[in-house]
Amino acid sequence: MAVASPEEVLEQLEEQCESTVQAFKRDLQKMRTGRASTSLLEGVDVDYYGSRTPLVHLGQISSPEPRLLVVQVYDASAVESVEKAIRSSDLGFNPSRDGNTLRIKVAALTEESRKEIVRHLHKLAEEIRISVRNHRREANDLLKKLEKDGDLAKDDSKRSQDKVQKSVDEYIAKIDQLLVAKEKEVMEV
Repeated sequence: MAVASPEEVLEQLEEQCESTVQAFKRDLQKMRTGRASTSLLEGVDVDYYGSRTPLVHLGQISSPEPRLLVVQVYDASAVESVEKAIRSSDLGFNPSRDGNTLRIKVAALTEESRKEIVRHLHKLAEEIRISVRNHRREANDLLKKLEKDGDLAKDDSKRSQDKVQKSVDEYIAKIDQLLVAKEKEVMEV
């Protein structure tokens, strides 16, 4: 993409970093915390008449109690497929069937599994930070190219690179805040 100004570089950086942080938020929502959350089942795909269909399209997911998920399947012929998909997901759930309704008890996490989840959270957060830093590198490369081509003065390039760094620092701080909040939630008994 041809970039004509430092403002466009900064705008592009903001968009990329914001989408990266939003992806991190979605990943955090899917992380198991010992508490029932409907977002835990969002990533489950069901083999429905030969095609992979998201579970959320086949039934209503609710959490009436802190440790219980309920899936009300719309199509009675799909209940078995939904149950199988939940069992085979890597969430470790074992649903019980009652007609078109599946009840899933969310077991409390052990101290060891909580620590393992926290380790995974830190690894995931570092991957997201690396992604944001890569966006910074790309933005700085574009600014340097503008400077080299004579479209940007050296002082303006330096100022723009400082703005890029300030923006990246803000996004990394957001990631760290999200990580701390999720870590607190996971370690909560």
